Amino acid sequence: MREGPKKPNGLDLDSMRRVMEARREELDRRLSKIGVDLAQPGDRDLEDQAIQRENDEVLEEMGEAGVEELRQIEAALTRVEKGTYGVCTRCGERIDEQRLKTLPSTPFCVACATEL
Repeated sequence: MREGPKKPNGLDLDSMRRVMEARREELDRRLSKIGVDLAQPGDRDLEDQAIQRENDEVLEEMGEAGVEELRQIEAALTRVEKGTYGVCTRCGERIDEQRLKTLPSTPFCVACATEL
């Protein structure tokens, strides 16, 4: 059986792509649920309205974070397709394999991420 494409540091790109695609699907589902929750009509009781507003703020923040993570995943998948995945977009050095396994969509090596 033929192995998937690998980077010189041994990184399995097919595996990384699958991880990111699975996370993208999870985020899509979560964002859809958040949208449904935010679209619910408000309560008539003033105390309940205040609680609902606080909950909506939390949901909106979660939605914004999810959208940002989706953007990062899409950018990383584009780098996979272009053959530049695993290379720091700032300095051009290889990103450590362990860092990519922990943060698959990261565009930066540790040194550059620390500087930002």
